[in-house]
Amino acid sequence: MLMLHRCGISSECIKKIRKKTERLETSMAKRDYIVGEYHPKTLLVGVYTPNNQIGNQDYYNEEFLSLVHTLGMAYDLTYFMKLRAPDNNMFLTKGKLEELTKYCTEHEIEVVYFSEILNPLQERNLEAAIGCHVADRSRLILEIFKKSAHSSEGRIQVEMAEINHYKTRIIGRGVEMSQQAGILGNKGPGETAKEELRRHIEEKMRQARKRLETLERSRTIQRKQRLESKIPLICIIGYTNSGKSSLLNRIAKGDVLAEDKLFATLDTTTRELFIDSKKKALISDTVGFISQLPHNLIAAFKSTLDELRYATLLLQVIDLSNPAWKSQIGVVRTTLEELGVSQPMLYVFNKIDKLTPEQLEALKPELEQYQPHVLINTCSRQGTEPLIAYLSAYQL
Repeated sequence: MLMLHRCGISSECIKKIRKKTERLETSMAKRDYIVGEYHPKTLLVGVYTPNNQIGNQDYYNEEFLSLVHTLGMAYDLTYFMKLRAPDNNMFLTKGKLEELTKYCTEHEIEVVYFSEILNPLQERNLEAAIGCHVADRSRLILEIFKKSAHSSEGRIQVEMAEINHYKTRIIGRGVEMSQQAGILGNKGPGETAKEELRRHIEEKMRQARKRLETLERSRTIQRKQRLESKIPLICIIGYTNSGKSSLLNRIAKGDVLAEDKLFATLDTTTRELFIDSKKKALISDTVGFISQLPHNLIAAFKSTLDELRYATLLLQVIDLSNPAWKSQIGVVRTTLEELGVSQPMLYVFNKIDKLTPEQLEALKPELEQYQPHVLINTCSRQGTEPLIAYLSAYQL
């Protein structure tokens, strides 16, 4: 609490300010319920819009639930809808908003999670209209990244993304961020709670950026040494949960965590790749992509993702057993374009063991448009032989 007595503010005003501060702290605590003991009644709202990159609505809803399960977040109910066009101010159209408000009231919902990314204005307006705490896809993915990051660099990058996320959401908050009280004849009301919080956020960002710059200098030195030694670099990329870590473990004898969930691994891992007992290259596993990956996360991980621009070859791993595999390729392509990455690429169609011979044969005409490509599975060394043969012949 600020030293308000020395500013000449009365005891009554101090009590009011303390109450406002307590309300703000309670509000923020409720927003941090995600994996804690506190569990308000929670509703997951899946909203499918025309501009969604995933062309299959059922898969999009399934992916949303997978994000929630990956985080280990408890929820009570789900509510799925299709939206013709998002509203700029409220995100939902008037009719859909009335339906959702009625549903939340009937079921006494306290927290609503949306599958789409909301801007700060839409989030605040929805909170006011529905009468519940509202969070979006960005918050969900941020929490998953926060949980999955283990390296110093990864944690700092997530921290920066989280700071940017909250920074945009303190603007326009209600009474808990209003002007601190002042009395006529004194020095004035002083800075607002919003200004004080913003100043604190800027300082946290400055410190995080400084720590990241130190790690980036080390990364730059390592990259320079690698480029001078002319050792080729192969980067494994792809949609989250497509089997990137499993592939690295299989062909480079890695020990990266490989689980059937989204963003099981977040930190970049690099191993030496040997083919026919000869060192062929260094191979790296990068963070997975996902549709509507928040821009503040892309910005925060830019230093890590920049490594892709120095790769000799990119291996894009695709889960061929997923009905939305073509949409996932599109998501990865769009993200790479945003990063300015245009390195040579090999399409690695994975998990073919989950398809029947008839299904695989039916897909082959569609696969012809993705060249060059190989078909693999990571269940055994034999399953990755087509990839090994390609890398062996490829002039790195």
